[in-house]
Amino acid sequence: MDFYVACFLYLCLPLLFFVLRRKKHFAPRLPPGTRGWPILGETLEFMAAGRSGCPEKFVSDHTARYSPDVFRTNLYGEDMAVFCGASGNKFLFSGENKYVTPWWLHSMRKITHFPETLGNINSQDVKKKRSFLLEFLKPEALQHYIPIMDSMTRDHLATDWSPHKEVKVFPLSKSYTFALACRLFMNIKDPEIVSKLANPFAQVAPGFTAVPINIPGTPFNTAMRGGKVIRQELLNLIRRRKVEISEGKDANARDFLSRWLLEGDDDGTILYDMDASNKIMGLLIASHDTTSTSITVVVNYLAQFPHIYERVHQEQMEIAKSKGPDEFLNWNDIQKMKYSWNVACESMRLLPPAQGSFREAMADFTFAGYTIPKGWKTFWMVYSTHKNPKYFPEPEKFDPSRFEGNGPAPFTYVPFGGGPRMCPGKEYARLEILVFMHNLATKFKLEKVISNEKFIYIPSPVPVEGLLVHLLPY
Repeated sequence: MDFYVACFLYLCLPLLFFVLRRKKHFAPRLPPGTRGWPILGETLEFMAAGRSGCPEKFVSDHTARYSPDVFRTNLYGEDMAVFCGASGNKFLFSGENKYVTPWWLHSMRKITHFPETLGNINSQDVKKKRSFLLEFLKPEALQHYIPIMDSMTRDHLATDWSPHKEVKVFPLSKSYTFALACRLFMNIKDPEIVSKLANPFAQVAPGFTAVPINIPGTPFNTAMRGGKVIRQELLNLIRRRKVEISEGKDANARDFLSRWLLEGDDDGTILYDMDASNKIMGLLIASHDTTSTSITVVVNYLAQFPHIYERVHQEQMEIAKSKGPDEFLNWNDIQKMKYSWNVACESMRLLPPAQGSFREAMADFTFAGYTIPKGWKTFWMVYSTHKNPKYFPEPEKFDPSRFEGNGPAPFTYVPFGGGPRMCPGKEYARLEILVFMHNLATKFKLEKVISNEKFIYIPSPVPVEGLLVHLLPY
């Protein structure tokens, strides 16, 4: 018996060797990297880099250790391939709906969505909503809002800046951009209603990328509670607005909410109202958090470099002199602000308002010789190009001339992403930033009170002391 067993094993060993070798031969070549700690992965290292004010360190350390094209990590409990450089950006941006599909952190969904709607999200519905949003935010539509932006900016500076010798820019920019978003997207003009939404809203953003531990005292728990309050307030607003529409009081409204309710396929269910609340909340987050950060970093560099500020002042004064005393800015005025926009772009290159975005692999695909398995998450980050000397010589130097002529090479400057999923609010942000710069530069001179004030990332760049500036009238 032992003889026959030995013969059988003798005959099977070559076959087993062949199978194992073949399996090894066809094993996917995954991107190099590490999954880090169990469950947490490298999430804490990633967050710590941002908290230290140097989020690009996470990318630079990993690209130096593993690969300049793509590396493996684990963030927020997900196997993740981080794409780097212009080629990585191009691949992900152009691979939308071919290789990858949008994906959001589960913590973000839980904070911003009613629990009842989380299982009802489908790709066709998402595409429809995005198409509606793109229509609302296209330049032709946004032109009508420039006078409102100009009027609200004037009022904001007159009320919250002019009476003071020193101001903290960051909290003021947050209140300004939130009030503007409430006006344009929901036609809310009452400061009390805006404040009622703003207070819990301030609790939400810090929890998006926090460790999703839902116990009292954690950033995620605080964000969950804030999100619940906002969703209910928005739901109440939606129900009131639907009554107004049914009574014919809102037929000519231009704000996003009214148009969504007027033109949407309302099936009369509570889920439809909840979904509308989810959409408005997402729009508020996207339009408020990143633009307030962008305005803050622009003011930071204007106050830091007087010669840059002087050129912006000259450009904006030329526009102001062409206007009547009560005449608001218009689309043609915005197109003349070329140097001012170069300054804004350089500000967002050095301190980008968003770190990047996530996708999910729809099927196995290959990039730079490595296989990204289906279901893995992908992540592109601005830091792999924005401060890379390969794309931007002397990357730490503030130089608006980088954006003259044809500007930076394609897929290297990506504060708004790129491809089919480029941020739909790019033009909205451009208008809001430039209108603010116009009113600021024609009224004040600025001096930083803390010359070397540090910015940390939670997840957008935030000045540690709120960016305190000294105001001098022009």
